[in-house]
Amino acid sequence: MKATGVSSAAVSNALRYQQAKMQADLINATKESQTGKVADVGLALGNRTSQAVTFQRDLDRLNGIVDSNALVAARLTSTQDSLSQLSTTAQKFLSALTTGVSGDASTNILRTAGSTALQQMTGILNTSVNGEYLFAGTNTDVKPMDDFSAAGSPAKAAFDTAFTSYFGFTQTDPAAANITSAQMDDFITTTVEPQFLGAGWQANWSSATDDQITTRISLNETTQTSVSANEQGIRKLAMAAAMVSTLVTGNISQAAQSTLIDRAQKMVGEAIGGLTQVQSETGLAQQRVTDASDRMKTQVDLFEKHILDLEGVDPAEAATRVADLTQHIETSFALTARIQQLSLLNYLT
Repeated sequence: MKATGVSSAAVSNALRYQQAKMQADLINATKESQTGKVADVGLALGNRTSQAVTFQRDLDRLNGIVDSNALVAARLTSTQDSLSQLSTTAQKFLSALTTGVSGDASTNILRTAGSTALQQMTGILNTSVNGEYLFAGTNTDVKPMDDFSAAGSPAKAAFDTAFTSYFGFTQTDPAAANITSAQMDDFITTTVEPQFLGAGWQANWSSATDDQITTRISLNETTQTSVSANEQGIRKLAMAAAMVSTLVTGNISQAAQSTLIDRAQKMVGEAIGGLTQVQSETGLAQQRVTDASDRMKTQVDLFEKHILDLEGVDPAEAATRVADLTQHIETSFALTARIQQLSLLNYLT
């Protein structure tokens, strides 16, 4: 029979190796206890790892669209609020024009109402959220409307030039008192309308694009999620306000002013109808975004369940493993300390 010697160094090294292994296991067990999932997906699932990776990728994509939809919903809500403000402005302006048609309002009151409506409209259309202009179309970094009454305004210059070119004199010229109702009606139809309802709008008034923002709101669904300042309802409101604020003066004949106010009243009524239509379309877009997010949240729940079935661990079992490994490591440290104190000299003495 042969005896085999065992040195204290060999025992110490074996314990050190075991300590390192238990510490690595403790890290994994702690991670599993905190996350509720296996620490090493590849080691735990083997050839099913690709399935787990696919589920996780699809889950991340769905969550990304849901987060994006939250931003889109906020922008649409702000847009809807702005459209409501525009409608309110148009309604107030229409009330002033109605009073003017009945002869109960002075030219100063009507002109002020037109200027106020134009200024409020400009402020609303230049609303921005998170640094993006709501009514700029795809040019979200460009202010869509300039102030009509500001010095050097191209829109005001174009309007005044059009008047002078048509009549041969300015609005303040005494000859303006001779403008007939038919002349004013023809001027509005042939000269003013093209500036607002034609190419003159984007040339002098709007920096917005006709194209609107199209957003992916689900894996296979997109929708328009913005409103452009180039909508017909907005143009008509601007046209009516600009005419009244500029041409309703004491210099222009009463007959011409009556025709102008009548045309402006009809134009604002059409603008209100157009704005209502845009509000309805925006509301439909809001509902589509909400419905898409709800559907994707249901899909997210299903993917999370599948991933948990693949990668999930029992939290109670993981916590027990952490406690056991902690106890074993503490015991191992204690034993190692005792073994390192073993010495032949201590034994002999």
